[in-house]
Amino acid sequence: MQPNPNHSEKKPADRLLKMPGKLNRGPVDFKTRIAGYEGEIMAIATRNVITAQQTTTIIQAVEIMTREGFRRLPVVDAGTHRLRGIVTVSDIINFMGGGDKFNLVQVKHKGNFLAAINEGLREIMTPQPVTMPVTGSIDDAVNVIINRNIGGIPIVDAEENLRGIVTERDVMKVLTTENSGLTVEDIMKSSVRVTSPDTPIGKVCEEMVKCRFRRLPVVVDDVLCGIVTATDIMNYLGKGKVFEQLTTGDSAEVMGAPVRSLLSGELHTTTPNRNIHDIAVEMIQRRIGAFPVIEDSHLVGLVTEYDLVKAFAEE
Repeated sequence: MQPNPNHSEKKPADRLLKMPGKLNRGPVDFKTRIAGYEGEIMAIATRNVITAQQTTTIIQAVEIMTREGFRRLPVVDAGTHRLRGIVTVSDIINFMGGGDKFNLVQVKHKGNFLAAINEGLREIMTPQPVTMPVTGSIDDAVNVIINRNIGGIPIVDAEENLRGIVTERDVMKVLTTENSGLTVEDIMKSSVRVTSPDTPIGKVCEEMVKCRFRRLPVVVDDVLCGIVTATDIMNYLGKGKVFEQLTTGDSAEVMGAPVRSLLSGELHTTTPNRNIHDIAVEMIQRRIGAFPVIEDSHLVGLVTEYDLVKAFAEE
């Protein structure tokens, strides 16, 4: 693992790159690009990327992601830096009980969670992730984010060596240099899946994996009392809180705790009438990925980084 911090806020993106008019939403054929020069994507990408290897244990990766505040960790060969895969917070949630990667715990380790988290990342990483070439444009990144619904894209050179990573947030910083006439109500998701404070963490993981969500508002009688994210669940493992609860090491013990135990006191919300430019700026400043939308004390929607990138790109 490499100690370089890769979440510096001082990126060339902050020079406020302007987007050239309307964006072409057509498919991007990266294979036809000629490698050898850097495209504009490298101006907003994080270059010194913290990485892991396939032999890095799951718990080590979770601790790195928790400490650094990452939602994803590229997996590379130690010698060549060639990209082998990526582990995301969604892979971690899947492993913790949400989906088929939970078989590593249930089948291979017969429910012993402590044994399973010491397996290597090759067991749960996403191999052959969607990537971008170093010659790519910001427009290319917007296409991948919108059309593939991918929040973080590794950037590779002609030899498939990792050269950087670009995220939804990096792209949103560029897009928000333009003002917008849209409000939150215009772009928010109004049919929002929710959960209750007493729902077991394992059930929340299942719901997130099944529906491909990274967050679920927690409500009681239609009143919002918090929001739980995939990162919150991962941090429960990464900060060692899981181990304080354990007596047997069984996965049911880990995932049976109520989701209320993950809720923090801090809850940032917005209202339907706010301009999306203001919301995007606030999201970037607070380093959060979504705002629940509240009207008359009731939850009426959810607006995410993805929704904002899509709205700005299509205006």
